[in-house]
Amino acid sequence: MFFLRSVRNHPAFREGARNMAPLAVGISAWGLMTGVAMVQSGMSVFEAVAMALLVYAGSSQLAAIPLLMAGAPGWVILATGFCVNLRFVVFSLHLRPYLMHTPRWRRLVNGYMTADLSYVTFTRRYPEPAVDAAGRDEQEAFLAGGYFITWVAWMSLSLIGVALANFIPLAWGLGFAGVLSLVAILCSMATSKLRMAAIGIAGATAVMAYSLPLKLNIVVGIGVAVLLCFWFEKKLGLDPDEGDDK
Repeated sequence: MFFLRSVRNHPAFREGARNMAPLAVGISAWGLMTGVAMVQSGMSVFEAVAMALLVYAGSSQLAAIPLLMAGAPGWVILATGFCVNLRFVVFSLHLRPYLMHTPRWRRLVNGYMTADLSYVTFTRRYPEPAVDAAGRDEQEAFLAGGYFITWVAWMSLSLIGVALANFIPLAWGLGFAGVLSLVAILCSMATSKLRMAAIGIAGATAVMAYSLPLKLNIVVGIGVAVLLCFWFEKKLGLDPDEGDDK
């Protein structure tokens, strides 16, 4: 993590930060509008700040906001956040061999700090775990440099959005910049037939189920995509990593 001198001073930390810096603009815009949306949805400043710091997951925050406004049951909000963030389970499983040499508390911090963009840039830079101590230190430092930029960009602008919620209208649509950055990353990850199928199935299902209340179309889209792609992988022998650079 970035607060450890050995990690912060490693050249790979600066490399990871430089790689993430161009994406910080989109992350910042999305974080700003998420902060504004939380307060304008009726949350108190304390609740909005707590959600930003503790949840630290823009997609689930944005999915939960309309449910909170609609007075949805707690289990629906939790289930939606769980489904939206299922991808982090996959991220954690993939990163496990990279970080198992570290103490548990460091693995927990890495898990909390790693977001979509920092995960993608890291795995593209290091497709395989290192086999020696020097390589493992380099990989952890690169990961920390990337998520340091992501965390600072998101948190600082989210808190500014909370503070200026009454002066920044949602109609500005600045959050669309963050959506565009995620779409770009999503397209870059569509490197196999199974991944393209997952994107298509989830998107089509969510659109067809749009009339469901409480944004449950998102949950349905994710669930259908996971189940069908799992079946495709087992029955049709499709490789989720087909086309990746090794």
